[in-house]
Amino acid sequence: MTALSTTTQTQANRIPIVGLRREREVLTVALATGRHVVLEGPPGTGKSTLLHEIAREAGQRMVFVEGNAELTPARLVGTFDPAQVLTDGYQAGSFVDGPLLQAMRGDGADGGGGLLYLEEMNRIPEETLNVLITVLTEGEITVPRLGTVSAGPGFRLIAAMNPFDAIGTARVSQAIADRMCRIVLGYQDEHAEQTITASVTKVEGRAVILAVALARATREHRDVRMGSSVRGAIDLAHVLTGLARLRGEDPFGRETARDAAHAALSGRIRIADGVERTPESVLDELLDKLWPPDDPAESGEDTDPGKADGPPPSGAPGQQGGRSRPQRGERTLGRNELSSRHEQFDDVSPELGELDVDAFDQMMAEDPEAASALLADLAVATDAELRAQAKRLAGRVFLRLGRVGPAKARGTRRLGPRRGGEGDLDLDRTLDTWEPGRSSRPGAEDVVTRDWTAHRRAICLLVDISGSMQGLAVALAAVAASGVVLASSSGATKMEPGVLAFGSGVKILQRQGNARPPEALVAELVGLRGHGTTDLAAALREASKQLSAAPAQERMVVLLSDCLHTAGDDPATALAGIDRVHVLLPQPGEPDPEALAASAALAARGGGRCQTVSRLGEVGPALTRILG
Repeated sequence: MTALSTTTQTQANRIPIVGLRREREVLTVALATGRHVVLEGPPGTGKSTLLHEIAREAGQRMVFVEGNAELTPARLVGTFDPAQVLTDGYQAGSFVDGPLLQAMRGDGADGGGGLLYLEEMNRIPEETLNVLITVLTEGEITVPRLGTVSAGPGFRLIAAMNPFDAIGTARVSQAIADRMCRIVLGYQDEHAEQTITASVTKVEGRAVILAVALARATREHRDVRMGSSVRGAIDLAHVLTGLARLRGEDPFGRETARDAAHAALSGRIRIADGVERTPESVLDELLDKLWPPDDPAESGEDTDPGKADGPPPSGAPGQQGGRSRPQRGERTLGRNELSSRHEQFDDVSPELGELDVDAFDQMMAEDPEAASALLADLAVATDAELRAQAKRLAGRVFLRLGRVGPAKARGTRRLGPRRGGEGDLDLDRTLDTWEPGRSSRPGAEDVVTRDWTAHRRAICLLVDISGSMQGLAVALAAVAASGVVLASSSGATKMEPGVLAFGSGVKILQRQGNARPPEALVAELVGLRGHGTTDLAAALREASKQLSAAPAQERMVVLLSDCLHTAGDDPATALAGIDRVHVLLPQPGEPDPEALAASAALAARGGGRCQTVSRLGEVGPALTRILG
């Protein structure tokens, strides 16, 4: 419960005090003039370090008490040894001093008194704190059967506590607060925290810069109630450099930084009440801001996170504000080709770099499908200025069209399907998911029932950007993506969906649980075009990874694709960790029997539905049937 702490520390074990000059001066003077002091501030602001340093310089002994709900008055003051009482009775020699009396008496030889450091004072029961009132006022305490014990002239009480609104804390009574000076410590500036982290870890450079920046960013995030202290930055720098050394990275890569951040910081941050997300998703969002994922489509450069110089500075390529460029090796559409594809192209874009919004709106009113197909193709125009304008317009247009999707959820319980659960048998879904050739009769894992459940659903949206997705197919996918994002981000079960685009590889547009402006998300989506092979299994595995950390009872994938994979494993082998897979099949032209068959088969294996859409007006009803 208690520990006696001397003030002598070896140079190697001492943590340097950086900054805190004013606080140090005030504390020194307060102690020198006989005041008792409470240091208040969030964890990691240097309260203990500051006090140890001052005690060392003054040559005073310090008695340390860890404050918690189990610290009783007897444990703080002291008790009679039962064995000695039975032998000698209640004699002074039978009393075992607690930390309070140890500090009041001092070293015994001179009786000068010492420092009592009471940590986490506002976690201590009020009846225990009330013992201190007379000590703080009169400098003495009366112990039953022992008598009155007076404090030496050097006795001081220094308490430390976190802000009142921290978890597990309580208000300190006015009787105690009125007898103590209060010094408030806040987090130090970024340079000071970098100096502390470098001094403790013996690490320098970009690891320290990133560790401190990420730890500090957690304190300002809207979804975080309490962020990480500098201790988190210290641990992050240690784990990051060690992990990079283990993986043979010099310098470290972005994924290594992400793994280290999860290990060092996820347990230190507290999500605000009522927010349905994980600490890991917050860290991913902050890392994306400090060090955006390598994105040739945005930067126009070939980059490798394992070889990069570090998190890009503010305003670097890949961050907001930079003009997007098409991915190297990706074919864009010139004005001649756009004109040949779309009859009204010249009306909508009469000059190089020009997009006539009024002409587009008129076209949209007359023929929404043709206008949407044109807008989707303009988003990959060779004309950079036209491409940028089209992306911005697409973000607004397709998001508006997506609002006709499913109704918002009303409440947290609903009647829904569940594999192997209790309730009424859902015969249709059971037959859809059961493969007769696998066994003579359905097993327990094949039976689908319907029951009332607390419905917390996490959704990951997969959008096919392979070569088969062009024109109106892209527009249909963008509208459907808007509907999914809007439906998942509202209502009683609000949970931001993950959004992935895939072709031969997988691109994360929005991590599960992270909030991103929907307009920016849709604008980026319509500007993506894949080529080469289509690895659907890789996309499903990444979706499963995204969903695994979601605090939900149901993990669902909505797949916008023709489901015709040309690379990787069979998609049906990549459904682990996914409760249901719904397929939305864009078919703007003549139906493709092969695509229809592949989509229906994958949806059936995933326990979901397959919906075909060929016009914009069909997207909303299809999403309602899928997500309703």
